[in-house]
Amino acid sequence: MVESEVVEIDGVFVGAAILQPNRVDLAFFATHDRLRPMHGSILPSLAALRHQAARHFHGVPSAAEAVAGSRRRWT
Repeated sequence: MVESEVVEIDGVFVGAAILQPNRVDLAFFATHDRLRPMHGSILPSLAALRHQAARHFHGVPSAAEAVAGSRRRWT
């Protein structure tokens, strides 16, 4: 049987965290359009998964996205 946890952000169901066969990592199954970019992501903990999901849900870029954005040329 697959073990999973509901992932909610601000009371909105956004997906599920599914325990992987190694019994450590979690895969994210996105159900909300704002979280589609995270679908299939593997994270090391439920806390990390919820943190990343909340950032995506609220439109906060990751550090890598912020750096890439600062390198863009605006014309």
